[in-house]
Amino acid sequence: MASGRKKSISLKKYKSRRELNIGIFLFAVVLIYLVVTVFMYLTGDNISVYEVRKGSIVNDNSYTGLIIREETSIEAEAGGYISYYQNENSKVKSGTDIYAVSKSQLDTELSGDNEENGISSASLNQEVQSGIALDLQSFNENFDSQNFSSVYSLKNEISNTLQNALSETRTEHLDAVIAASGEDVSSFQADRDGIVAFSVDGYESLTKDTFTSDSFDRSDYENTVLSDGTYINAGEPVYRMITSEDWSVIVPLEKETAEALAEDETQSVRVRIDKDSETLWADFSILEKGEDYYGCLDFDNSMIRYADERFLNIELILEDETGLKIPKSSVVEENFYVIPEDYITTGGNSSSDGVMVRDSDGSGVFQEISVFDITEDGEAYVSREDLSEGDVLIRPESSETYTVEEVRTLTGVYNINRGYAVFKKVTILCENDEYYIVQEGEDYGLYNYDHIVQDGSGVRPDEVVFQ
Repeated sequence: MASGRKKSISLKKYKSRRELNIGIFLFAVVLIYLVVTVFMYLTGDNISVYEVRKGSIVNDNSYTGLIIREETSIEAEAGGYISYYQNENSKVKSGTDIYAVSKSQLDTELSGDNEENGISSASLNQEVQSGIALDLQSFNENFDSQNFSSVYSLKNEISNTLQNALSETRTEHLDAVIAASGEDVSSFQADRDGIVAFSVDGYESLTKDTFTSDSFDRSDYENTVLSDGTYINAGEPVYRMITSEDWSVIVPLEKETAEALAEDETQSVRVRIDKDSETLWADFSILEKGEDYYGCLDFDNSMIRYADERFLNIELILEDETGLKIPKSSVVEENFYVIPEDYITTGGNSSSDGVMVRDSDGSGVFQEISVFDITEDGEAYVSREDLSEGDVLIRPESSETYTVEEVRTLTGVYNINRGYAVFKKVTILCENDEYYIVQEGEDYGLYNYDHIVQDGSGVRPDEVVFQ
C-alpha cells in the first residue's frame, strides 16, 4: 500500500501598498503653520493696533475782549434824587420817560415777594401769558441736548418779556408816587430810540479808532452803577443810551497769530462767550496799531445780553472739524509712480487693474498693478513694486504711449484689516498735539472701525502683522 504524502502549499506573502491619508497630511500642514505662527509671534515685534473711530477736534484760543458799542453817557439836566421809570436794559422810544428828579428821596419800592430779583408782583395780561406759554412749548418741542445754549436764549426771552411787563408797572407806580408826594418833581425823556442802561464807566465814547493798549488795563477800571434814590448833580451821568444792535469785541493778538489769520484770509469766526456758553458768529478783521495787532469781532445781534459788560471772556473757535480721528504716529509718507488713469485697464479674465507694458519686440504685455489713489485730474498713484522707471505703457485701444518716471508722495496709514499692512491714503482736515482728523469715506481711504497700525514707522508695505 502506497504511503500517502502530504502536499505542502507555498503561501507567498504580499506587502499591501499603503494609501496616502489626506487628513493626516492636512493636519500636519496646519500644525506646522501654527507652530511657525506662534514662534514668529513670540519672537517677533508685536504691533499696536488702533481702531479708527469718528471724532472731532476743536482748536480754540481764549481772550479777554474789550466791548465797543454805539452808546452815549447821558448827563442829568437837574440835580437831586433820581427815580427811574424804566428797568435796566429796557428798549425805549424817543420821548419815553426815563428818570425823575426830586428834592427829597421818593419811596419807589415795589411791593412783592420777588423784590430781591428786581421782579415785582406785577400782573401779566393774557397776551403776555400766552406768549410765554408758546415760547416754552416751542422750546420743549425743539430742544436739543447738544445745543444747551438754547436754554440761555429761552431765559433771556422770558426775562425780557417779564421786564417789559414790569416796566409798565414801574412807570405807573412812579407816577402814583409823584402824585401822592405833592413835591415839584421834574421828569426827563429819552431824546432818541435805544436801550437804557444804568451803569457808566467812561468808555462810552470809545471807538475802533480811539482805543489803545491801555484800554485793556483793568487795574484802574471803575464801573459806576446808578440806582433809585441816588443823589446826583446836574451834568453828572444819569444813564447810558445804547443806540444800535451792532457791537464789537476787540482782542489783542500775537503777531504770529495775526499773520496766520491774515494768511488764511479769515473773514468770519465762531465765538464762544464764557459768561453763558453762547456761541455766535462774528465778522472778523485784523486791526494794526503801531507794533500791536488786534482782532476785531463784529456782531449784529445779542448785544442786549451783554449790555452791562465792558470786558468779555471769549474763545475763538478757529477749527472745528469732524471726521475720522487717528493718532499722528500712524501717519507715514510713501512714494508712488504717477501715471494717467486712462492707461489702466483689466486683463483677460481678471478683474484686477493693470497696464499694458511694451516689451522688447514692441508688443504689449499685461502687468497687474495696485492703485492707491486717483485724483480728480485723472492721475493714478501706483505701487513702485509693480512698475520700473522707464517702462513704456501703451494706452488701451490706442497707439499712444507713456513713459513711467514721475514719482510723488502720498500721506497715509497702514490698514491691517486683512492681517497684513496695506497703505491707505488720508486727507488731513485738522490736528492737535496728538491726533489728526481725516476725511471719511474717500476712495482708497479709511472708513469707520478700520484697524490701522498705531506706529506706522515700524511697518513695511505688505508685512504680516501680529496683533
